[in-house]
Amino acid sequence: MNSIFKRTYSYWFLLPAAIIYFIIFILPTIMSFFFSMTRWTLSDWEFIGFENFITFFQEQSLSIGFKNTLIYAVVTCTLKVALGLLLGVLLTSKIRTKSYLRSVIFFPTLVSTIAVGIAFSMMMHPTQGVINTALAAIGIDGPDWLGDTRIALLSVAMVDVWKGLGFATVIYIAGILSIPAEYYEALQIDGGNSWHKFWNIIVPLSRPATNSVIILAFIGGLRSFDLVWAMTKGGPGFTTDLIASIIYKQYQGGFYGLATAGNVILFLVVTALAFPLYTYLNRKEVDL
Repeated sequence: MNSIFKRTYSYWFLLPAAIIYFIIFILPTIMSFFFSMTRWTLSDWEFIGFENFITFFQEQSLSIGFKNTLIYAVVTCTLKVALGLLLGVLLTSKIRTKSYLRSVIFFPTLVSTIAVGIAFSMMMHPTQGVINTALAAIGIDGPDWLGDTRIALLSVAMVDVWKGLGFATVIYIAGILSIPAEYYEALQIDGGNSWHKFWNIIVPLSRPATNSVIILAFIGGLRSFDLVWAMTKGGPGFTTDLIASIIYKQYQGGFYGLATAGNVILFLVVTALAFPLYTYLNRKEVDL
């Protein structure tokens, strides 16, 4: 009996965390899958099988939402990786103001997403916004950033990049600073220049940081809602509608079961795209 207790002793310390994880994540997930197959209100429910899923896939705006979500995720992820790496290199160099610049770059991450969305929707106003006013001062006729169907989604994506770039940069800074100094010393002995340092040392050896940024930014883009809703509410038309905003509109209309089914579909889509990407990136990761 004592031997069994000794073998299981350490696992008892995991029990509080396991209970919290079950209550906060596992249980709501199971309930979501169940209620996605019901027609429910706050006081009653009726089991209807896969009818909600069929209805959700018949939504006219769903194909646009899927396309917009994928474009949004790819654009924001790509820019956060590229700009985050460049800023990470800059802010780990020998410039004097790097500590100040690090705080400036990271500051937008601390600001509420809703506040950022409201502020930028005012700044991007076609006639009264500060951006077009500044462009007009130098003789450039600024576009309707959030009203033009051709650029509305990309305009919101740029704001998302501005807000999330600081977090990506911090990850890159940590990754670059973890590279052993011996690599730089060997490159210097071989007569390498700054480009060789960047391409042959920083890029491959900061791959773990790159993988983290890609996964976090891509999943964040697929799940994005609050910034889009604060800036455009999915408009004009369905131009900036993402899957999450379509789901929210179903909740607003009182179709709770249908919206829950949409959340399950979003969960499955994110898992189906993110898990293979995570596996692929980890397979190519360079060990220091």
